[in-house]
Amino acid sequence: MDSIKLQNLIEQISLQYFNRPFLHEAKINRRMTTTGGRYHLDDHHIEINAHFLAPQYHEYLIGIIKHELCHYHLHLLKRGYRHRDRDFKVLLKKAGGSRYAPDIGLRRQKKFNYIYICERCGLQYPRMRRINTRRYRCGKCKGHLHLEQNLKAKNK
Repeated sequence: MDSIKLQNLIEQISLQYFNRPFLHEAKINRRMTTTGGRYHLDDHHIEINAHFLAPQYHEYLIGIIKHELCHYHLHLLKRGYRHRDRDFKVLLKKAGGSRYAPDIGLRRQKKFNYIYICERCGLQYPRMRRINTRRYRCGKCKGHLHLEQNLKAKNK
């Protein structure tokens, strides 16, 4: 889907579910990973995450557009447009928009390179970076730490 089709889709959803026209610009943002869309208060344009434009995510895209249109219309009507506002929650439920953007596998998984274990209580400390085991102790029992696994060396 390109930006012209997205613009037309947002205008259509706005008229169909909100009975109000969408008079501003719709943009595609290819850098978004954790959010489905964003409404900008300053110039009233809406950005949509490019990953949701794929055909298999069409249903999610409709929910995201409804969500952003709730922000848009409430803000222009000078009513509660924030997530915590009652006006927003009521309108979102009425329109059938999604409350949260679904996770489609774009969020980065944290990968720990080192696992340190306390010699006394056995508590594990996964870490991204190496630590000086002579300087740091267990936060629970103050026992000595030792490097159990160096996952970085295994991956090479």
